[in-house]
Amino acid sequence: MFDVLIHDGNVIDGTGNLWFRGAIGIEGNTIRILRGDVSSVDADRKIDATGMIICPGFIDMHTHSGLMVLQDPRHEPKVRQGITTEVIGVDGNSYAPFGSTEDFDKFLLLNAGIDGKPALPKRWLSVSDYLSLFDGSVSCNFAYFVGNAPLRIGAMGWGPGKASLEEIAAQKVLIREGMEEGAFGISTGLTYPPGSYADTDELTALCVEVNRLGGFYVTHVRYTLGDRFLDPFKEAIQIGRGSGVPVHISHLNNATPGGARKLLDLIDSARDEGLDVTFDSYPYPYSSTRLVSLLPDWTQEGGPEKVLEVISSPRGRRQLEPFLDDQAPIWDRAFVTNFKKPHNRQWDGCSLIEISGGLGKSLVDTMCDLLLEEDLGLSHVAVGGNPLNIREFFKHPAHMIGSDGLLLGDHLNPRTYGTFPMVLGDLVREEQTLELSQAIRKMTSFPAQRLGLEDRGVLRDFTKADIVVFDPRTVGTEASLKDPKKMPTGIPYVIVNGRIVIDNGHHTGALPGVALRHRINS
Repeated sequence: MFDVLIHDGNVIDGTGNLWFRGAIGIEGNTIRILRGDVSSVDADRKIDATGMIICPGFIDMHTHSGLMVLQDPRHEPKVRQGITTEVIGVDGNSYAPFGSTEDFDKFLLLNAGIDGKPALPKRWLSVSDYLSLFDGSVSCNFAYFVGNAPLRIGAMGWGPGKASLEEIAAQKVLIREGMEEGAFGISTGLTYPPGSYADTDELTALCVEVNRLGGFYVTHVRYTLGDRFLDPFKEAIQIGRGSGVPVHISHLNNATPGGARKLLDLIDSARDEGLDVTFDSYPYPYSSTRLVSLLPDWTQEGGPEKVLEVISSPRGRRQLEPFLDDQAPIWDRAFVTNFKKPHNRQWDGCSLIEISGGLGKSLVDTMCDLLLEEDLGLSHVAVGGNPLNIREFFKHPAHMIGSDGLLLGDHLNPRTYGTFPMVLGDLVREEQTLELSQAIRKMTSFPAQRLGLEDRGVLRDFTKADIVVFDPRTVGTEASLKDPKKMPTGIPYVIVNGRIVIDNGHHTGALPGVALRHRINS
């Protein structure tokens, strides 16, 4: 007798194979594949999947949920998309390990505009203590990467500078401890201080240790490097070449017409060389990150105290003014969100130009005053992606899907709510940019393979019961820039570790998610 029987559906197993008619029996947290007549099979709960697709749960390769989910463990914006596993600790910004609660709190403040600053159940310092907070307490599973920012802070403080051999050795110790406690590798965000202060040699040395422990390198590349086009990605490949580590490029994007082909040629050349390079991207032509990131790097040398000092002083604002003037083309395309103060909420979703005009202040005073009032916690959404490039990325065999979703503000990036249903509805059904089984491979078995999850991402006997049931005729999203918090359609059932979390479109309150832990070969 099964706990759950999903019957009369078309099963897509996640490998890229076409669908077959079958049923899935769930016992505990694992599955059995059933064929033929199952009318006599007993189960506590039967789900009729006639006309629907049964496939593995989706794996989101790039998310910023690692703090906010502790405040809202139902996690409906993501789990209702069919996401059963999320990758956190990306962009070099992770929340363990730390040597002190003082550094933890400073890092929390600096990144409040990207990861949030929710009420936390407790403070932690180690990877092990952090991951324990997810076990049986959240709606989906999480896979964690150690960001290089806390490694650098722990070994050499908050400032810039070249790491010594001793400081690199200290970072390697922290990496080894973090991966022994379950981290899958190391991430970098090379436009986010203090992690961005690490040079190529330092990162290569750290990745030698990651590779030795069977992990991989996830990178938000150094977009300001060299030609600001191919050179940032060449650095990522160089780190893989020098260390032997597998490389995964986060949110690959380019707005230049024809730019996708040049980037993909670079990746193809690396793979032809024998380097293990993959990447993820999202389907929306919008970016988003913390508003602090629009300030020059020198404002963050020393951590959030330096930011606050600069934006509080007349001298600091005078120094910022020419820099902000040079960035003028972006200000009417940078829409600000995550206002907490009641008197500022009227500006949620407005551009900095609109807010500046409404307040009757200069651009520099507008930005600085708002950041001060909102404790650095503002995010922004920017318009400017290239839909044709996006589709070229999606068609590439080394591509998988990451939402890069921020859970902050009333006017957040619609990719937070809509990434996976948009792929199924727009790119598969309407545009036929992707074939359905290949799109599902990019969401399931391919990211599972990258993470080394042998028992997830595919539907076969005795794999974990992470399952999505969706209607290929109606699945889709209405989440848009103007109305970003629209829940998807056509995804009636989501099962995590054998428990029904979304039942006929409604959250059951079940919290069966766990922290997935990397295993080091012994």
